[in-house]
Amino acid sequence: MGMSEEDKDRGHEALNSMEESKPGSARGLTLLFPPAGFIKMWVSPGSIGGKIFGSIFIGFYSVVYTGLIMFALYKAGILHFEMRGAPIPYPTFNPAKPDFDALEKHRKKQSTTPATGSREGGVYWTEYRGPNRAGVYTEQKINLQWDSKPPQLKWRQPCGGGYGSFVVAEGVAYTLEQRREDEALVAYEVETGRELWENRWHSHFQEPMGGNGPRTTPQYFEGKLYVLGGMGEFRCVDAVNGETVWRHDVTTEAKCKVLQFGAAASPLVSGTNVVVLAGEPMKVGAEVAGRSVVAYALDGGALSWSAVKDRAAYSSPVIAELAGVSQMLIFTGKSFIGMSPEKGEVLWRHPWKVSYQNAISQPIVVSSNQVFVSAGYGMGCALLEFSLAEDEWKVQELWRNKFMKNKLTSSVMYGGHVYGLDEDILVCLNLQTGSRAWKDGRYGYGQVLLVEDRLLVQCGNGDLALVKADPSEWIEIARLPAISGKTWNNPAIADGMLLIRNAKEMACFDLLP
Repeated sequence: MGMSEEDKDRGHEALNSMEESKPGSARGLTLLFPPAGFIKMWVSPGSIGGKIFGSIFIGFYSVVYTGLIMFALYKAGILHFEMRGAPIPYPTFNPAKPDFDALEKHRKKQSTTPATGSREGGVYWTEYRGPNRAGVYTEQKINLQWDSKPPQLKWRQPCGGGYGSFVVAEGVAYTLEQRREDEALVAYEVETGRELWENRWHSHFQEPMGGNGPRTTPQYFEGKLYVLGGMGEFRCVDAVNGETVWRHDVTTEAKCKVLQFGAAASPLVSGTNVVVLAGEPMKVGAEVAGRSVVAYALDGGALSWSAVKDRAAYSSPVIAELAGVSQMLIFTGKSFIGMSPEKGEVLWRHPWKVSYQNAISQPIVVSSNQVFVSAGYGMGCALLEFSLAEDEWKVQELWRNKFMKNKLTSSVMYGGHVYGLDEDILVCLNLQTGSRAWKDGRYGYGQVLLVEDRLLVQCGNGDLALVKADPSEWIEIARLPAISGKTWNNPAIADGMLLIRNAKEMACFDLLP
């Protein structure tokens, strides 16, 4: 009895199936390298249905295959995962982690060469995000023609860990770094990058999501530096020789606990005091014993006052004048408050509860009675208006929306508009209406400064970008590589020099015309 055509077809399919199971076949290639197996399967004989089923199998297998490869690379110390602002870890072969061996080798070699740089310069960029903490540079004209004249690199070198920025005075830049198991306030000659001195203390704040190391930026004032470490060590340091003038363990003395992401609010000099945020007040029984806002006398470091039972946030305090009254603007874990810098009295309080109590971005003083506030974690932004009548403060929200969610960054104001990163995308908002003018360009979870009518964006991957501050359209003028790896640190500009850093390296660019 002869074979039917149907039986012959089945036989051919069986032979093909056997052939595909041999070494070098689609199945074998799939196990070794899924893309090659996929191609082999589709160029080989077989039914469309079988190939579609095989494609689905290869797709699922590829996920497992990729996971196994990444796990092997991770265990071998080749692949790393770090949080870059998004909810999921980012795989990278180049994590922004300090290389202490390279740092120490570099500084040792640096110390053997003669100092050649001048230390001339002004006293301008002396606090976090520059004058008034506004993120605006107005000291002098700088090069903004990056498309035809890119900024010139003066120096690049390794540095210690942490997320702080620089302050600059008289040609010297100061920043706070993690140096192995110590925190260190370090002074650098801006002209050459040469390390001049360091002031160390034993402390190492560690946190797996945000990363290790101190978070704050020092404040320079009249020849002294005021610096707050990640665990609450607070020091007044002589800017010339790096010697400690006075110190406090703020967290312990204020009866507070260290926040989940460490002390991140930079110190603020106001009048004859310097103000710091201490953390989360502890309870004794049912009573709150601690205070989260603390002021010390500049002269001698004695306690001037302590106030506020709320848990502190991560945004830095700033001085503003609203309704004719000079005050400090401070975010707590649940509220936005105004305080008297002289006595620590709370003048007004407005609810502002960000998820996980993570208020991070700086408020923007829009006018004598308006302030723009923003936060990530789904919070969004709002324009607040303040009035004072018969000693009673009134705070009104003129508008609120989710067009600007400053998560790890702060916005800047120019020409009746606010520019900033909505998560990782640049946005322009009309301040008076809250309407969005445009949203474009991905920059990671970086930082933004305003220079004339340009936005200088420190991208989350270490690149630098220059964008027009133009509400009519998004125009990126140039983007260039600067430092490598995750970069959350704010840039600083002084005497026409741009200073940038992350937890791994620092660099200086000449922005002079």
